[in-house]
Amino acid sequence: MRQYKFHDGAVLFTARFIRLFAYGSLSVVLVFYLVGVGLTEFQTGLLLSLTLLGDTVVSLLITTRADRLGRRRMLLAGAALMAAAGVVFAVTSNFLVLLLAATIGVISPSGQEVGPFLPIEQAMLANMTASRDRTRLFAWYTLTGAVATAVGALAGGLLTYALEGRVTPVAAYRGVVLLYAALGALLALVFWQLPRDAARSESDGNEPRTTIASFSGIKESRSVVWKLSALFSLDAFGGGFVAQSFAAYWFHLRFGIDPAVLGPIFFVANLLAGASALLASRIAARFGLIRTMVWTHLPSNILLILIPLMPTLPLAVAVLLVRFSISQMDVPTRQSYVLAVVKPHERSAAGGITGVARTIGAAVSPLFVGVLFATPALISWPFFIAGTLKIGYDLALYKAFVSVQPAEDAS
Repeated sequence: MRQYKFHDGAVLFTARFIRLFAYGSLSVVLVFYLVGVGLTEFQTGLLLSLTLLGDTVVSLLITTRADRLGRRRMLLAGAALMAAAGVVFAVTSNFLVLLLAATIGVISPSGQEVGPFLPIEQAMLANMTASRDRTRLFAWYTLTGAVATAVGALAGGLLTYALEGRVTPVAAYRGVVLLYAALGALLALVFWQLPRDAARSESDGNEPRTTIASFSGIKESRSVVWKLSALFSLDAFGGGFVAQSFAAYWFHLRFGIDPAVLGPIFFVANLLAGASALLASRIAARFGLIRTMVWTHLPSNILLILIPLMPTLPLAVAVLLVRFSISQMDVPTRQSYVLAVVKPHERSAAGGITGVARTIGAAVSPLFVGVLFATPALISWPFFIAGTLKIGYDLALYKAFVSVQPAEDAS
């Protein structure tokens, strides 16, 4: 097993910041841009669903082979797909071409992590620290992403505001899309700094594999990975109803505010989410990973249901911010838990499969959201559906895994 150096960790944290900055900036304007170039709400929902489904296929193909074919090589491939998708989105408004680019490329409609990057990077980071410190390292990794998403959302809003006085709104949104493509290219340059052997396989390659194990990259950890994947898919399906792009558009429909105002709102929201990740690692050290995941996630989902019930913009934003301050505390604990309960040489594949399960769940939701947004009386239903489904996930996860303790929890 290769032990990664501090330089490698710095590269991965830098890549995380650049990528999430790009995702955050795009999420504020993406739905506005697609509607502005002539797509209907239903076409927009379909496009974003296929975007996530395409990311699923890309992630599955890349992450299940990363341990064997080279992690650095797979990260470079993902960055190239991200840059290419941004270019296509910026230069055409043809629905079929956009559909193809969304399916093959890497586009984040939620402002959150998509594509093959997260599981590969975390498998590399897990080799840099002892098990007892893994959750804390992932908390800082989560904080880095949250700050980047927040700054990106703010930058996307400010760039739109700066351009709107000089060009049409659609052209202003296109400027953000072009920025996304440029950041994808920059991401590839950052990944190029990793040593060429940084992605060497961690398995000895001598034991025979079944057909399923050969494809998926996992064998010994298969049972727990499938169970977690099913639950994570349910959680992501619920979360897909309130992806950041849709939440931003909902605020526009409900209260009439534009991206220039939404940028600062989601800037603060993502900062709060990132800061909460550091607190999550401390809670997990005392109460365990699963209990921390569930106990912090349940109240955030109740708050999610309350957002559309608020009668004024300030109250709705206040509830949104409170919700964000605890909603991401399950992220580093969830990521750490997955890597703790699988074999070290199966970590990239396990992270990829559970990540793909989340992407599949999130990919279906936009189809329904597009229909709901097209009906004025139903625009708040995504919040109600999301909160209910995610509460169900919390209860099911606790029942299934509270007794499955990783080594650091047991100690």
